Amino acid sequence: MRSFETLETERLILRKLSPDDIKYLFANFDQPYLMTFFGLETEEEFEIEKSRNEGGYTTHNRSICMFQLIEKSKREVIGSCSYHNWYTIHKRSEIGYHMRNDSYKNKGYMKEALGAIIQYGFNVLNLNRIEAFVGTNNTPSLRLMQHYKFTREGVLKQHFYINNKFEDSAVFALFKADCEA
Repeated sequence: MRSFETLETERLILRKLSPDDIKYLFANFDQPYLMTFFGLETEEEFEIEKSRNEGGYTTHNRSICMFQLIEKSKREVIGSCSYHNWYTIHKRSEIGYHMRNDSYKNKGYMKEALGAIIQYGFNVLNLNRIEAFVGTNNTPSLRLMQHYKFTREGVLKQHFYINNKFEDSAVFALFKADCEA
């Protein structure tokens, strides 16, 4: 088994997965192991992850860098945070995150993880700009953007199709120079 780079916070281990790591896992381990490793609970979640892997996480000009949020005391995957749509030559990426289920929400886990992952993005991935697209009614994510001092740049109308309806997204950005100041 290969070892994975990790970051640690007070309550979390942040396990970094590259596209090559994910390909390795799918090529060498069976479904039950992969479901546990990725913290997947249903066959449907497994099929989605498998499809992402088969479709490829990288293209000629962009990639992904994913972190699993593992709760230290239980050693359980509780969520993820990733730099997706990472345009390496432009030194910018979109950040996205989610918790596995509602029992982990509103406990400060994502706030705790984001600080370390933002610093990793600027210091290790050499990003200059981190972008976030947040539903205009997603109060917890809007609070995260405010906490980390992301700048709101505007709104994209009918940007996401969720639950059989179109939703607007607020566009946010955080710049390396602002974090160094």
